[in-house]
Amino acid sequence: MVQYDVIVIGGGHAGCEAAHASARLGARTAMITLDRSKIGAMSCNPAIGGLAKGQLVKEIDALGGLMGRITDLATIQFRRLNSSKGPAVRSSRAQCDKNRYASFMQTHLSGVPSLEILEGEVTGLLVRGASVEGVRVNGVDFFAPSIVITSGTFLRAIMHRGSEQEEGGRQGDKSSKSLSADLVNLGLRLRRLKTGTPPRLHKDSIDWSKTTPQPGDEDLIPFSFFHKPDPYPFLPQVNCHLTYTNAVTHRLIEENIGHSAMYSGAITGVGPRYCPSIEDKIVRFRDKDRHQLFLEPEGLDVDEIYVNGISTSLPRDIQEAFVRTIVGLENAKFIRYAYAVEYDAVDARQLQRTLESKDIRGLFFAGQVNGTSGYEEAAGQGIIAGINAAHAALGREVFSLSRSEGYIGVMIDDLILKGSDEPYRMFTSRAEYRLLLREDNADLRLSPMANSIGLLDSPAWENFERKIAEIERLRKELREKFFYPNFETSKRFSDLGLSPIKDRISAEALLRRPEVSFKTLADLGLPLEINPMDPVCEQIEIQTKYQGYIEKDLELLEGVRVAEGLPIPKTMNYENVAGLSNEIKGRLRDVRPENLGQASRIQGVTPAAVANLMIHLKNIGVRRPSSGESIHNA
Repeated sequence: MVQYDVIVIGGGHAGCEAAHASARLGARTAMITLDRSKIGAMSCNPAIGGLAKGQLVKEIDALGGLMGRITDLATIQFRRLNSSKGPAVRSSRAQCDKNRYASFMQTHLSGVPSLEILEGEVTGLLVRGASVEGVRVNGVDFFAPSIVITSGTFLRAIMHRGSEQEEGGRQGDKSSKSLSADLVNLGLRLRRLKTGTPPRLHKDSIDWSKTTPQPGDEDLIPFSFFHKPDPYPFLPQVNCHLTYTNAVTHRLIEENIGHSAMYSGAITGVGPRYCPSIEDKIVRFRDKDRHQLFLEPEGLDVDEIYVNGISTSLPRDIQEAFVRTIVGLENAKFIRYAYAVEYDAVDARQLQRTLESKDIRGLFFAGQVNGTSGYEEAAGQGIIAGINAAHAALGREVFSLSRSEGYIGVMIDDLILKGSDEPYRMFTSRAEYRLLLREDNADLRLSPMANSIGLLDSPAWENFERKIAEIERLRKELREKFFYPNFETSKRFSDLGLSPIKDRISAEALLRRPEVSFKTLADLGLPLEINPMDPVCEQIEIQTKYQGYIEKDLELLEGVRVAEGLPIPKTMNYENVAGLSNEIKGRLRDVRPENLGQASRIQGVTPAAVANLMIHLKNIGVRRPSSGESIHNA
């Protein structure tokens, strides 16, 4: 009998993080994938990060995950988005070399102790009663008390291009058919979703002189807090380019829209609203005479250019026709035609905050199978599922993040309470406490948690401790250094365009001014034993400038925590709660919230209903837990 503690099904971004986290925590872990050469593959755009997604990657890194450090090795263009705006909405984005990213990920995973990588198709789950016991792979049974399904877009997947249909969740890879049936037989609700990808064009067939270069930032900021490559950037940096659709493009697409798999009725799954196909853009935004396209290289040694902005399921000949109406692409040669993928996803409302099934003990889900879109959302779920799968197998405590602790917590809370009628994408607007959940402080928020459960390696924790000590040292230095109103100081202030001071002022108080930065302090002659561009300086500057707002958010947060932490028993009978309508009782039964906070965020559950529920919980003697609980008793 082949026995493991944890089995991870799938080698995509969720599977990589789940398997790595599980093995790092000491669980004997197997990753089972259809093709080990596709582990870490960037099936769509080879880019990591972006608005709100950058925060997810930073949080994964702060928890000891892999995505940030692998991205730093594979980056060929870096940009910090919203850099001119407030720190709450700044997000990092990196265009990656897709082949090197996958290669670096595979190399890293192959060296992780306690992790074994196996090839094969999981054709069934082994379940006894209400507990999972293992999986069947090519007729052979593998046993484990914890199973993590990270099947991405492969469950009963069909690729569509016009009237063409082909089984598979990615070009060149087959579909997983039997696993869907097993999940349905276990009582899990599935829904049909859709995603898509644009064509890839040969770089030598593009007239680059007609496009607009889009360079990256000169100063690159690593995604990883702990593992900066040497040298950095590790790879040469390249430009992306811009071009646009036009009226001719739009007319041609509109004339042929009936041939699109999306509009012919061949696809029944719901696609991502915030990453629409070019057909959807033409139909939904008829007032726009053009749409911006990004021509993004897929690597340093490949000829493929990813045309970001024209995902489509139109037939090949129509793709060729409309692409060649676009400026710079008149002679485009296709390396790969666009297609849409339709696949099964689990209704995530059937999961706990640990991403374990509410009904099948030991069965976890992470990634696009939960109805999300994007590498970053998948990886964020993967690390939480991997931690909890290992903890469940080893008898350790629940690990979860609340909405106030991380974007990962916001995402999981949204999924398990509201589900996803369309592929879920993270946005900064989804986070109520985004000033607290910034990119720059992900390590300060989450790394102590990761270290407490053994997920951070020693060098990472030592780096973290040095950073904390440096922040404390420098903040003390700023409080103790003063500027005095004299002739020399007044001249320096005037030369820098600053209003003069009338009284003694500390460097810390001066830094609160919006127009003053660490570089300004250095220009004013303040001796600093640190580079003003160091991340420590950015951290102190944000904390100093936004101190009042941060303190107000923290006070509000503490009040919310007290009220939301009241647990709801798993066996709760909502018929006994006075004052609830039948509709609200039905919603609560469907979702089965774990605490009062979750109940309050279920769509249609009113504040009055929450108040009645709180009174009932207190009447039956429910109290807030004082510490962590065993994963299967939470």
